[in-house]
Amino acid sequence: MKSVLVYGTIFKPSSKLFFITLIFLITPSCRYLLFHPDHIIYNMPENFHLEYHDIFLETTDGTRLHGWFLPSRIDKKGTVFFLHGNAQNISAHINSIYWLPKEGYNVFLLDYRGYGKSTGAPSLNGVLKDIKVGFEWLEIQPSVKNAPIYILGQSIGASLCCLFYDENPIIKNRISGIILDSGFSNLRMLVREKLSGFRFTWPFRYPLSLIFSSKFNPEKTINKISPVPLMIMHSDEDRVIPSSHSKKLFKLAGHPKYFVKTSGSHILTFKFKENQIEMLEFMTRFSKKK
Repeated sequence: MKSVLVYGTIFKPSSKLFFITLIFLITPSCRYLLFHPDHIIYNMPENFHLEYHDIFLETTDGTRLHGWFLPSRIDKKGTVFFLHGNAQNISAHINSIYWLPKEGYNVFLLDYRGYGKSTGAPSLNGVLKDIKVGFEWLEIQPSVKNAPIYILGQSIGASLCCLFYDENPIIKNRISGIILDSGFSNLRMLVREKLSGFRFTWPFRYPLSLIFSSKFNPEKTINKISPVPLMIMHSDEDRVIPSSHSKKLFKLAGHPKYFVKTSGSHILTFKFKENQIEMLEFMTRFSKKK
């Protein structure tokens, strides 16, 4: 086999040192598939002429979380608990949900630990704790109590939603519907797909995928959402997470379930009015408070 030059050092691909170096170089970029926060302010609710409340919550491990509560601008129909994707923070992801308050829905956007104004550093177990703290705060709010609650998860937020629901089945009695947009079904499978796209990393796609937790496997938990109504949305044009992941989740999910084929790039779903209408019709159909 030919030798390979990596950062000025020559390795044989069969050597242990080569493999260890490869893991060292690739792992940080792979971890962006999970959490890639920042603290930049991209937008504020007032940019969309929205009323909002800054919400600060504390977890049992002392992490301080920040979120925005956006009250409905008309007669209240329900509340959407929004779980955003892996990059940036709520000030960027507000673009996906700014339209809901004018349709009669409160929205609660929560930044996971390490994102935006939330303290700490993100980890799978930590973020799941954050979601639980956020939901427990939300469900006891006076403006939320007497109306349906829906969870909208986008990208990694969709996958986190499945795990959160699996670990907290009691919320089944409080949730009127779940919307999953552009989520993955199996993190290790997604990593393998990404690594397969490069000749240099293709031979190592299986061992490198084992770096990531097998716990992050929504395809094993999606069926437990039933009988809570479920809508899954995904675009075939998505180049970040292939739509095959959502199609697999849909196949494994119990009833009632609905699949909406969207268009456009990753998590630009609600840029299009037709997709907003699909979500509104879904929530109206299952608007009975639990």
